[in-house]
Amino acid sequence: MDFVVLDTEGNPELSELAIVDSQGRVIYEAFSKNHPNNTSNVPNLKSLKTLLTEFLTIVQGKKIVCHYAEHDLKVLQSSFRSAGLKLPNLEFECTWNKAKNYWLDLESYSLEYLSKYLNLRVNNRYFIKGLAHAARYDAEFTYHLYRKLMNEQLKEQPNPFSGSRVDTPFQNHPDYLDTYHKEFITLESILKDIKLDSNRQSKGAVVIGEPGSGKTHLMMRLAQARLSSNRLLFIRQPNHPKSVLYHIYSRILESLVERVGTFTQLDYLIVNSFHKIVATFPNLTNKDQDILKALKDKNIDALGGEGTLRKREYWQHIEKRFNEWWVSYYSAGGFAPSILKGIIKYCSYTDSKRKEIVTRWLAANILSTEEAEYVGLPNWGEDLSQEAFSLEAISVLGKLSILDEPLIIIFDQLEGLGLPHNREILLNFGETIKEIFTHVPNSLIILNMFPERWEQFQNSFDNSIIGRVSQYQIFLQRPDETELKAILEVKLKTLNVPLEQIFFPEDLEDILEQKSIRAVLNRAADYYNYRVRQIPLPAIRENVRKLDEEEKLIIQLRVVQQQQQILTEVFLNIIEEMQKPGSVDMRELRKKLVPDVKTQEQQIEEYVVEYLTRQKASLEQQYVNIPIISDSDDIGKLKTIAEAFNHLKPIKLTLYRLGKRVLPEHIVIETDHENYVIAFLQIPPNTTSFTSRIGNFNELVSSHPQDRFGLFRDERLTKIKGQVAQERVEQLKNSPNGNFGLFTKEDRIHLELTYKLIIDVQNKDLDVDLESALKVFITNEQWYHWLFSIFGFTKPKPSAQTEKYI
Repeated sequence: MDFVVLDTEGNPELSELAIVDSQGRVIYEAFSKNHPNNTSNVPNLKSLKTLLTEFLTIVQGKKIVCHYAEHDLKVLQSSFRSAGLKLPNLEFECTWNKAKNYWLDLESYSLEYLSKYLNLRVNNRYFIKGLAHAARYDAEFTYHLYRKLMNEQLKEQPNPFSGSRVDTPFQNHPDYLDTYHKEFITLESILKDIKLDSNRQSKGAVVIGEPGSGKTHLMMRLAQARLSSNRLLFIRQPNHPKSVLYHIYSRILESLVERVGTFTQLDYLIVNSFHKIVATFPNLTNKDQDILKALKDKNIDALGGEGTLRKREYWQHIEKRFNEWWVSYYSAGGFAPSILKGIIKYCSYTDSKRKEIVTRWLAANILSTEEAEYVGLPNWGEDLSQEAFSLEAISVLGKLSILDEPLIIIFDQLEGLGLPHNREILLNFGETIKEIFTHVPNSLIILNMFPERWEQFQNSFDNSIIGRVSQYQIFLQRPDETELKAILEVKLKTLNVPLEQIFFPEDLEDILEQKSIRAVLNRAADYYNYRVRQIPLPAIRENVRKLDEEEKLIIQLRVVQQQQQILTEVFLNIIEEMQKPGSVDMRELRKKLVPDVKTQEQQIEEYVVEYLTRQKASLEQQYVNIPIISDSDDIGKLKTIAEAFNHLKPIKLTLYRLGKRVLPEHIVIETDHENYVIAFLQIPPNTTSFTSRIGNFNELVSSHPQDRFGLFRDERLTKIKGQVAQERVEQLKNSPNGNFGLFTKEDRIHLELTYKLIIDVQNKDLDVDLESALKVFITNEQWYHWLFSIFGFTKPKPSAQTEKYI
C-alpha cells in the first residue's frame, strides 16, 4: 500500500501541516490562517477548510504515517469539527508505537531521541533540537524513521541483490525478460532453423559481452525456456592440452545427469525419442504399446519395480528397438552401440548407486568386476583412447537428439585460454570445436566471450574454425537506466517491497551509473546492507580492480565529497555534544561520531573472504555428488593454480620422463631448496594400467632421491583391493622421499576453491586483481592449505601437515 508521512502542529486546532510522499519528497506544506499564531507574512497561508480539503485529496487511498499518531489524529479531529467537515476513516500507522516494539527499553521514544539514537539525517544533517516542532522538519525525520523501521523487518531476509552472478545455466535467478529479449529470440530462432534443416547441420553462435553483462544469465533464461524440450550442455574451460575432447565430454555427461523435474536430461533424451523410433517399425508389439504409454505419461515405474523380471524385459525391449534403429540408420561398428546401451542402462535404473556406476562407465572408466556385473555392462579395454571415445560419444548424443530436439552446447568461462601459458590448450580447443562441428549434428554451439578475447580467437584460429563458430554473432550492450531499474525491481519482488523503500534517490543514482549489470547489482547489494543492516558502505567497489584514469578521477572526487560530508557532520555533532552539561570524553565522542574508515586492502580482503565463504559452502554441499574425476583435469587444475601463484613468486614447472613408459599425470615444481612432484592417479585400481603407472612412479621416486614425491587419489573413488596394487602403494609409502595419500574432502574443497577463484578472476566474475585474491590464501590461516607450501609460501621447513603427504 502507498503511504505518506504526515506531521501536524497545533493544539487542539491545526496550525501547520506537512506531507512527505513515499520517496521522501515534501509534496505539501501549508499554514492555517485561522490559527492565531500565524501572521499574514507566513507562506502558504490558507483557510482551515481549504487546507483540510487539499489534505483529503492527497491522502485518499493511502496509509498515513505519523510519529505519535494519537496526537496528530486528535488535532485533525478538532480541526475538521471547527471547519464543519467530516473526517473520513483513514488508516494511520504510528512510528512511536512501532519503535517501542523494535528497540526495547530506550530512555525515550521521542522523535528527537530516536533520530539521534539511529543517526538519522535529512539533507545530510542530523536532528537539531532548535529546528524541531516545525511540521516540515518533523515530517522529514519521521519519514526516515519509518524507512528505518520498515528495514528492520527485512534484516532477517537474505540480501536480494547478493546473488548477482549466474554460475551455471541450471541455476534459478530472478529474470527481467525484456533485457536482451531480441538476443534471446535470435537464439531460439537458430534452434528452429537447425530443427527445420533437413540435414540437421549444427550451427555456431558467439555471444559477446563485457564482464558482468549477463552472458551466462542469458544462457540460464535459455535453459529455463528450453529444458523441457532441448538438452542443454554446459562446458567450462578445459585445462589440459592432451584431453580437451575428454574434458568436453565429461562436462556434457555431468550436464546430462542434471535433474529437470522428475527426470535427468539423459532420461528425457530416451523418453522423448522412443516413440519416434518405434514409429519407424511397421508392426508394434504389446510391449511397444505398454512402453509408449508409460513414457508418454512420464511414468517409468509402470514398466516394473527395480530388480523385477518385468522391468528387465521391458528395458531389454527398449534397448533392442534403439539398437535396431541405430544399425539401420548408422553402423554397428565403433563404440556407438555400446554407448547407446549404456545410456539406456542408466535410464532403466532408479537406484542412485547403479546410476552413479553407469555414469562412470559412460565416462570411459573401467569398472571393477563386481560393479560391471551389478549394472550389466561389459568393461572397456585398457587400450581405450579417451579422446576418440569422447568424440564418438558426443556424436551419438547429437544423432540421438535428431529424434528429440537440437542440443544446446554452451562453452563458458573461456577467458583463461587467452593467457600465454595456455596457448597449446587454446589451439587444441579450436581444433576440437572444428571436430565437433564436423561429427556432431543437430546442435547449437554457443561460445560466451569478452570482446577482446573474441578478437584474440579470430587471430589464433583459421577461417574454417571461425566461420563455423561465428555463423551468428550476438552482442550484449549495457541496458539503459530504465531497464537496470526494472532489473533491480525484479530482484526485490521476493521481498514484496518497492525499490524506493530500500534506496534513497542518491543511492539509486550511484547504483545505476555502474558499468555493467553485475556491477549495478553488486552496488545495490552494498547499499542494501548499508540501509537495512547498517553495514558500512564500501567507499567504491571498483577499488578492488585496476581503474582507468577517468574512473580514478571520479573516485577521487567522490572521496573528497564524502570527507567533506563526514567533517560537516562531525563538526555539527561536536557542537551539540559540547552544549550538554558535564564533561565530554573526547575519545568516546570520536568513536561515536567519526566512522571507522577501512583501508583498500581491508576492503579487498573482506570482499574475497565473503566470496570464499560462499563458494566453500556450495562446494561442501555438492561434495556428495561425485563428479567425473580424471587425472588430466586434476593436474590441469593444479597447473593453473601454480601458474597463478607465479604472480606472487616465480615458480618453475616441468615434467619428468621415464623413457616411453607411462607415468601418472604430474607436475614438477622446482624451488630453491628441492623439487616437489605432485601426481594424481584416479584411474580404476583393478587395471594393469594402475599397477604399471604406480610402479613406474615408484621407480621415478627412487631415481630422484633429492626430490619429494606425492601421489594422490580421491577418497570417493573405488578402493584399492588388488594385492599387486596394494604392494605398489606400500612401496611408495615406505620410500624415504615419497608418499601415497587419499585426497580428502578438505583437500578437494581447497583445490576446487582455489581453482574456481582463479578462473573467476580470469573471467572477471570476481572483481578483484589476482595477486590480492591469492594473498588471502597465504596470509589467512582459515584459507591456507598445505598445497600452498609446495609453491614456497610457508617456512623453509615444510609444516607437519605437508610432511604427512610429501
